[in-house]
Amino acid sequence: MNYNKKTVYDIDVAGKKVLLRCDFNVPQDKATGAITSDKRIVAALPTIRYLLGQGAAVIACSHLGKPEPSFEKWVKKQAEKGKDPAELTEEKWQKSLKKLTLAPVAERLSELLGKPVIFAHDVVGPDAKAKAAALRGGEIMLLENTRFEKGETKNDSALAKELASMAEVYVSDAFGSVHRAHASTAGVAAYLPAVSGLLVAKELEVMGKALDDPTRPFVAVLGGAKVSDKIAVINNLLEKADTVIIGGGMAYTFAKAQGGEIGKSLLEEDKCAYALEMIEKAKAKGVKLLLPVDTVAAKEFAADAEPVVVDAMHIPADMMGMDIGPKTIELFCAATRGAGTIVWNGPMGVFEFPAFANGTKAMAKALAESGAVTIIGGGDSAAAAEQLGFADKITHISTGGGASLEFLEGKELPGVACLLDK
Repeated sequence: MNYNKKTVYDIDVAGKKVLLRCDFNVPQDKATGAITSDKRIVAALPTIRYLLGQGAAVIACSHLGKPEPSFEKWVKKQAEKGKDPAELTEEKWQKSLKKLTLAPVAERLSELLGKPVIFAHDVVGPDAKAKAAALRGGEIMLLENTRFEKGETKNDSALAKELASMAEVYVSDAFGSVHRAHASTAGVAAYLPAVSGLLVAKELEVMGKALDDPTRPFVAVLGGAKVSDKIAVINNLLEKADTVIIGGGMAYTFAKAQGGEIGKSLLEEDKCAYALEMIEKAKAKGVKLLLPVDTVAAKEFAADAEPVVVDAMHIPADMMGMDIGPKTIELFCAATRGAGTIVWNGPMGVFEFPAFANGTKAMAKALAESGAVTIIGGGDSAAAAEQLGFADKITHISTGGGASLEFLEGKELPGVACLLDK
């Protein structure tokens, strides 16, 4: 995929109406609806301020959560969860939608910008159209949740055309959604000149260079629960990296594939053959593939479970692996020393439990102290780095979980492919 895309710096937006796709899918308190973290809103500010400073009229849009845009689908989903269909009224469905309004985001964005943010109570309806038509340069408005429209996730061309009709330029700045071909992430580019915002531009520049032209040695650190989640990532990185480190829950499938005893540890039996295939591929490519040599195990999956260090290939039958052990920590950290580029995706253990966070913490510390270009591919590893206090020492933490994973897989991202090439 070509990562060299035009950005907001490459086009004239003065006096133009700009449709800006942001990632305002913020976490909220379930009871009150209050925003519990505004990091995604803050991440959009540089692009918004640049566009407003250039005299553009900004029409921002985003999705929030997973609302069901039709009453029938909502009833079906609720029934699947065991709710009585007789008690599912249209009023309750409307109430569920109201919980996913972007109105609180407009309010917080206004506070951060220090200026009014006009809020449209629909996406392409009369309110949005009227407010977009009246919008002037230097002003900003926010459309209602794009997923309130049935055609959004289907990349409906009619919806994309309606969205595009309100603007003259499209700017993609929601990296967390560029792996989805939705009407507001890719469809609109068929009707408007499309460029990247500053957030997406940074992701493409940093992660694109890491994959296509890394400073070597290039070390990839992969963790997380399942091999199945990382099949394409492992396969792609074995083509590019000098060393691939595998920890986390998926390491137990690799141990089992090689004849190890893994007790009650996570196992994907149907991925054992694949694990052996990857081990052989690494040998054939001359890539170092490092696997755990010891494991911190416990008898139960609990924060207060007693940690016991055991050999990675001999986990007792009544125990499960919860983290990488001290010898493995030393092995993995040693592999990062002297690296030119390190990409990390997935924790080394159950880092949510302090007794089993040592492996993940050591990995984050190793990256922070490595002197390499360090990239964390979103998701749990990003949360771990932030939670453990190493985030400010990492070169780049990706803003997209699923998108960064597909980036590492080498997949074409629809929300990037649709942008104009430089």
